[in-house]
Amino acid sequence: MHCLQKRSVAGRQMSHKSEMTEERQGKLPRRRKEVKRSLRRPDCPEHLSGGSVHWLPEHPGSEASASVEDTAESCPKRWDRCRRGHFLHGPYPATHFGPKACVLPNPTSVMHIQDPASQRLTWSKPPLNVLVIRKIRDETLLEPFKELCRFLVEEKHLMVYVEKKVVDDGSLMRDDSFSAIRNQLCTFREGFDDISDCIDLIICLGGDGTLLYASSLFQGSVPPVMAFHLGSLGFLTPFKFESFRTEVDKVFEGNAAIILRSRLKVKVVKGTFQKNEQLLSAQENGILPHNHINNEAGKITLQLQVLNEVVVDRGPSSYLSNVDLYLDGRLITSVQGDGVIVSTPTGSTAYAAAAGASMIHPNVPAIMVTPICPHSLSFRPIVVPAGVELMITLSPDARNTAWVSFDGRKRQEIQHGDSIKITTSCFPVPSICCHDLVYDWFDSLAQCLHWNVRKKQTRLTDASDSSETEN
Repeated sequence: MHCLQKRSVAGRQMSHKSEMTEERQGKLPRRRKEVKRSLRRPDCPEHLSGGSVHWLPEHPGSEASASVEDTAESCPKRWDRCRRGHFLHGPYPATHFGPKACVLPNPTSVMHIQDPASQRLTWSKPPLNVLVIRKIRDETLLEPFKELCRFLVEEKHLMVYVEKKVVDDGSLMRDDSFSAIRNQLCTFREGFDDISDCIDLIICLGGDGTLLYASSLFQGSVPPVMAFHLGSLGFLTPFKFESFRTEVDKVFEGNAAIILRSRLKVKVVKGTFQKNEQLLSAQENGILPHNHINNEAGKITLQLQVLNEVVVDRGPSSYLSNVDLYLDGRLITSVQGDGVIVSTPTGSTAYAAAAGASMIHPNVPAIMVTPICPHSLSFRPIVVPAGVELMITLSPDARNTAWVSFDGRKRQEIQHGDSIKITTSCFPVPSICCHDLVYDWFDSLAQCLHWNVRKKQTRLTDASDSSETEN
């Protein structure tokens, strides 16, 4: 069997070589040579298109490889123009969430990008491992937490993961009726135990902070998140706990509506201090020096996935914050004020909204840049394409350092020569919708932010009605 396969392969190779020889001698018409393109980001999996445009030759000596070489030699200028750094639409989001969840494919769609309104959750295998995140230091959540764990362990026969500090809570330890369930819970510690490859579903009990914390635990693919509103603010938590059994059963059955909340991929690069004269000259022509863009002398000290926003502010200093904002390596503006917020559409209803930014639906692919109390009154918030790369550095004439935080966590100081690089991540947070992605968003605007709530204006009395009243 193996000999027959080798002979057939050798025969095809000889036939292909003879055809190529006859083509060169003019005996056969030359076939049309095609150049294959591929849209790829170097920081994303190969099947997630949305990055740099490259010419991809096949194996050396193949026809496609020869056509690429011919094109490069004959059209060098065109070859250079085909390479660009970023795709403005941003990376195509991952459609697999954790080990078993993925977006239900839509066979009736003729579009390459699926309509967000038609995105549904499906399971390749029944979910087995569930992570329950509970808001800590809130005694009112003890009973809902115990009720949910009993349901998942005794009725659904699932493996339930919780944080060790939650299980070690004194109130739970003293509850003898919960001891049997507590002994079956799997515990983990943040920063020590990696559970990113074993969780099938995340259930949050609390406010928006619980969902932000869940996002921080998964720096790659994020399992589907089901969030129950049991906190002070529930803009990202659409489910009510009273009907949790019915809602959880619907999710396990599949076909639940989901919304993919984009995240920001952030890198903090610690660089060497450069002379102010070099950076000032770079400001004049609007383009950073090459060594400063690539930070060849620096190193990446932190890389995070951020769901809401990156905040750069003046910290404890009494001076104005003075940072430079670059877009794809080109200086856009200098931000002088209390700071600047770079947020996702999900974060547009958080800190950015308090700073005067517009609220953007999470399905809009964009990055928001919002100044915090800018020194210039003409500096309004802006929205840029999701595929660009933003970079924030200290201005060379800044009087003090700056401070940066990521979703309100991991706050650290930024000094001269350091840079913060921000772009859209390939790994969104798949949030399960209670109704649908449009209704849930506007319902949150009305219920949590009291959007456009006012006393209605009364109508004017008609002139004919007033004359009849006088008579």
